[in-house]
Amino acid sequence: MKELQDIVTAFDKATQQGKQTALATVVHVEGSSYRRAGARMLITEDGELTGAISGGCLEGDALRKARLVMTHQKSMLVTYDTTDDDDAKFGVGLGCNGIINILIEPLFADKQNNPIDLFKLFLSKRQSVVLITLFSMNNKQDIQPGTCVLLTPDEQLHGSFPDEDIIEALMDDARDVLKNGNSVTKTYLYGDRFTCFIELLQPTVSLVMFGAGNDAIPMVEMADVLGWHVTLIDGRANYAVAARFPKAKKIIIAKPEQALAQLVIDDRTIFVLMTHNYNYDMAMLKQLLPMQLTYVACLGPKKRLDRMLDELREEGMNITDEQLASIYGPAGLDIGAENSDEIALSIIAEMQAVLKKRDGSSLRERKFIHNRKMDEIIQQERPAVIIKSC
Repeated sequence: MKELQDIVTAFDKATQQGKQTALATVVHVEGSSYRRAGARMLITEDGELTGAISGGCLEGDALRKARLVMTHQKSMLVTYDTTDDDDAKFGVGLGCNGIINILIEPLFADKQNNPIDLFKLFLSKRQSVVLITLFSMNNKQDIQPGTCVLLTPDEQLHGSFPDEDIIEALMDDARDVLKNGNSVTKTYLYGDRFTCFIELLQPTVSLVMFGAGNDAIPMVEMADVLGWHVTLIDGRANYAVAARFPKAKKIIIAKPEQALAQLVIDDRTIFVLMTHNYNYDMAMLKQLLPMQLTYVACLGPKKRLDRMLDELREEGMNITDEQLASIYGPAGLDIGAENSDEIALSIIAEMQAVLKKRDGSSLRERKFIHNRKMDEIIQQERPAVIIKSC
């Protein structure tokens, strides 16, 4: 969620400087594209860009369109079609062989529940939400409502729908997205009018690192680049200090039995055991195993982890296959890592693969980078809702 946070920060800065802004959002993709639906970019009137909607190919044209949007104070849906491979006629070197629909909407700081307000609401709490963006693909001259509603897990609605007629059906789909975790795009045929991007937003990754040695420094730095929130825990007060780890969101000095009580753990929390103190790491592993977490990295050779597990079993602990499935040791992908920087890269890459449910293999072995074919099948299996107008 680093992109959203960067956009919010840039918007606040632009507002303080009295600059007009617009938000560009990739709302629908057919075929291949550099960014998927949900990619966003903030554009200021003087051409400052925050975020990205492509690999750099569309940004220049989007800037020109955004200036029109700011001038006329009216949202615009722009379609880039490169399926005939002749990118030159579009004035962009896209080269992706896809159709990309981008919604550009003006932002108003004084308007309640504007897109930035909804982003801030999402970023203020660690919970998954559904963000709803409405647009008209059949008639681009029609009203483009844009980013308009946010739904929280307790079914609190923030924002408003442009047409009351579609609320019931759209809310059913939003609840389904929140439950199943798959963003979808659907068309609601009320006067053949709205297509809706129903998007799941998940909180940023919370990385909890046990160990404040020198090898922890590059991992904290890399996690910060990704926008992850890092909590650093160690029993050594002279190691775990802000001067050594300025990018850590929180630093805790604690013994193993005191550490977890100071944390808020959810399904977006992952762990690394890297104190290089056998007893400390094993004490933490004993507490983490029953929690069946998404990812727990154990640094060091496999023999060290096996010894820990054997000792825990000898103490009477029943360790199940389900619990072991979340333990990654030795941690990291096989990239030939030797020094602390390379090892950090290896482990961070494995974390990302696990969180995204990927195997970490080379992209050249895949027919598709993103499984958009499956996305299309899912959407086809979820028929459009037909709402009769009076």
